[in-house]
Amino acid sequence: MYGWIWRKLPLGLPGKLIGSVLLAAAAVALLWFVVFPWAEPLLPFDDVQVTQDSGVPGDDGAGLTEPSERPSEEEIPYSTETNNPPSTPSR
Repeated sequence: MYGWIWRKLPLGLPGKLIGSVLLAAAAVALLWFVVFPWAEPLLPFDDVQVTQDSGVPGDDGAGLTEPSERPSEEEIPYSTETNNPPSTPSR
């Protein structure tokens, strides 16, 4: 098939190279803008289910407790100063 396409492209070697690049770009564009968006809802990549399963057989999660205090949305639940050394002036 590729040999047939190569033989049918006009204008000698430069035309065949440019035509090949244009055909490849058209194939990529067709896949990118038509085929992949059509197929995306059919693929299971976004079908993620997260559960509270501890991974231990026989454990129903009864030992898990909720934290008594939850930080507010504005409050960061960790220190922002712990791993940041103080800045030193540059010379």
